[in-house]
Amino acid sequence: MPVNLSGRNFLKLLDFTTEEIEYLIKLSKEFKNLKLTNTPHKYLAGKNIVLLFEKTSTRTRCSFEVAGRDLGMGVTYLDPGSSQMGKKESIEDTARVLGRMYDGIEYRGFAQSIVEELAENAGVPVWNGLTTEFHPTQMLADMLTIEENFGRLKGLNFVFMGDAGNNVGNSLMVVCAKLGVNFTACGPAKQMPNPELVEECKKLAAEHGSTVTLTEDVEAATKGAHVIYTDIWVSMGEPDSVWEERIKLLSPYQVNAKVMANADPEAIFMHCLPSFHDLKTTIGKDIYDKFGLKEMEVSDEVFESKQSKVFDEAENRMHTIKAVMYATLK
Repeated sequence: MPVNLSGRNFLKLLDFTTEEIEYLIKLSKEFKNLKLTNTPHKYLAGKNIVLLFEKTSTRTRCSFEVAGRDLGMGVTYLDPGSSQMGKKESIEDTARVLGRMYDGIEYRGFAQSIVEELAENAGVPVWNGLTTEFHPTQMLADMLTIEENFGRLKGLNFVFMGDAGNNVGNSLMVVCAKLGVNFTACGPAKQMPNPELVEECKKLAAEHGSTVTLTEDVEAATKGAHVIYTDIWVSMGEPDSVWEERIKLLSPYQVNAKVMANADPEAIFMHCLPSFHDLKTTIGKDIYDKFGLKEMEVSDEVFESKQSKVFDEAENRMHTIKAVMYATLK
């Protein structure tokens, strides 16, 4: 049967079937082609969306704004200081107000329960731009990028290095399980995904002919891997005080030339960004001054290598977010 996502929320990929996720990836390719050929596609002219940000962003904000305008929509951005949500106005009331004015609502912030409550009360599609638990729009961009490089997804070996228990690690495990990609989380036991989510994903993976593996062994995990992926060691919203502990825990899981050499000869490197691969950021300089580290989760050599697909991945955020908005609003 044809896939119809009109009116649906986009909160986490556990809510979607494999066929629905594949449809969104296919639709993203079509929108990417329209963008790259300068073909107008204002298919949602007359609609308006609001971007509700409690956590700042470069890629997520720009992707939603450009994608929305490409589709012909009006776009309103509310930064952390421009909304009364949770302060003077409840999440429920905020949802009911914005749902009367806008055709769709994006939320980027903290607990998954917040975006779920927005969706329950808005009466219009709500999209998760990132919560503490999940980052579903990033996943579509990641899978599109992988498919562009290998021509397929099913059967590939995917390794996430480092803090596998964060929102990106959780979401990657889910999407890999849904799409038949072998997923390995490689990091310290303390930073692994929630055991209940792991068990759910292992069942999903078995249904789609793939596996979910958790390990602390870098050499075993990365042997023959097609995709090596990492993220920063301290997530947004976490206190600076955790840096010292995370550096001790996660330094053995840095993605460097040795790791990439152990992977498949055609392996690619991916990162959701931003990345601390040099000293050109305030945080990077601060960490170097305190701990003597010039590079953190990935070496500059790997980040700048031909195997690195991080900027293709970043661009694909826009195309995939456009697909999500179009599919749910058309």
